[in-house]
Amino acid sequence: MADTAVPAATEPAGPAPRPPLRAFWDAFSENRGAVGGLAVVLLIVLLAIGADWVSPYSPTEQFRDAVRAVPMWVEGGSSRFVLGTDSLGRDMLTRLIHGARISLFIGLAVMCVSFVIGVGLGLACVALRGTWGTAVDVAITRVMDLIMAVPSLVLAILVVAVLGPSLTNTIVAVTIVYLPRYVRLVRASALAELERDYVTAARVSGVKPLRLMLSTVLPNCLSPLIVQAALGVSDAILEAAALGFLGLGAQAPTAEWGTMLADAREFIRSDPWLVTLPGLAILVTVVSINLAGDGLRDALDPKMRRS
Repeated sequence: MADTAVPAATEPAGPAPRPPLRAFWDAFSENRGAVGGLAVVLLIVLLAIGADWVSPYSPTEQFRDAVRAVPMWVEGGSSRFVLGTDSLGRDMLTRLIHGARISLFIGLAVMCVSFVIGVGLGLACVALRGTWGTAVDVAITRVMDLIMAVPSLVLAILVVAVLGPSLTNTIVAVTIVYLPRYVRLVRASALAELERDYVTAARVSGVKPLRLMLSTVLPNCLSPLIVQAALGVSDAILEAAALGFLGLGAQAPTAEWGTMLADAREFIRSDPWLVTLPGLAILVTVVSINLAGDGLRDALDPKMRRS
């Protein structure tokens, strides 16, 4: 009788590796506050994009028969103006929605410009190290230290005072204020990455310095940069709102939250909703972005993930 071969026992296969995006979302969703903040941010972004279609009126349209009308839920209010009107009879809901577009545009513009220039200067500090490169590194870092030595709002006011108050100059001023964050972060991360074995191997294989910094070092520095960029949007919105409140940011009749606060401050006792509503819009937006940025940090840095 022929011997029958006994099949060898097979070990159960391990779980299939998760796709990178799924793994990122699983880590991000562990922080419920971050998920809630992301949902609110997405809602605000959608309102800002569709402001022309969502808002009931034009942001500059004045209703002389309803100056400083109370919100709908207050006695005497009506559904015609859900959040009431301002001192010139303009619909508050409409101006808040259009203000989201202006504030988010400022935050994203400042973040993008600071990110690009900061990455360029930070990599230049590291890539040009040598006889002349040391002087470049010292010059850039000292200028960044000088900018950081001045309080951010004071420096922004100084820049706007020199350039003149406008929306464009607000973006320029806030960009200058927050540029050192990106330069110092890129420089520190790149210096740490240069000590890695993979960088040494790339150098030995003959990779050019520019390609080494852009294609080898920079991708491994992106995690902290992405987190800083997310949190930088909320900081830029706050800074721009402060300049607008002081009359140095976006000018009337632009619907910007800081400008709306400045226009309503004389009615803080008689009509408090005129100040409360723009303030709440700034608060909710900034807190939501910070919560989402906190979850982004946890997802990108395994050391920060919740147990």
